Amino acid sequence: MPSTVIRKFAYDPARGGLEVEFVSGRRYLYREVPEELVMEMRGAFAKGRFFNARIRDRFPFEALD
Repeated sequence: MPSTVIRKFAYDPARGGLEVEFVSGRRYLYREVPEELVMEMRGAFAKGRFFNARIRDRFPFEALD
């Protein structure tokens, strides 16, 4: 099911970086996210809800241009 909050996301396992683009157009890089958690997010029915519960405010992040 498409997310109403997250447009797309990509994971770089070498860096442990999860790049998330929201429907607002804002992009963020979340660091130190375990690959297993990203795999769970990929399989989640409600990706935005999963992101808010398991990733947001739990990992260091930075805004991307």
